[in-house]
Amino acid sequence: MTFLPQPCEPCDPPGCAVLPLPPEIDFCNAAGLLPMILTAVGHHSGGLRLLVLDLTGTHFMDSQGIRLVEEVRHRLRGRVQLRVVATPGTAPSRVLELSGLRRDVPVHDHLAEALRSVSGLSA
Repeated sequence: MTFLPQPCEPCDPPGCAVLPLPPEIDFCNAAGLLPMILTAVGHHSGGLRLLVLDLTGTHFMDSQGIRLVEEVRHRLRGRVQLRVVATPGTAPSRVLELSGLRRDVPVHDHLAEALRSVSGLSA
């Protein structure tokens, strides 16, 4: 599966990028997603302050997805705030809950919630 995150710059709030992730995140594709996410972050013009990883279209995610989110968080620490969107009751939401990653990364049920306090982000 080929996946290249494409930030939707015209519709994302200034300083924010929303990256929809693929339907499945597992051993087969997780390692390839990290450089694509970091490239998308690097190409964002105007100073990125918030990255939202959108898992609403993801129906399967295993521990490799947790590793991916944790590695993105680690790489962006201090530069860009990370938030995740995962539909309640889905596999990604359950995996995020069971892993304890929700303690370290804000996980929202809907994209609107993740973007709600964008204006309150510090530059």
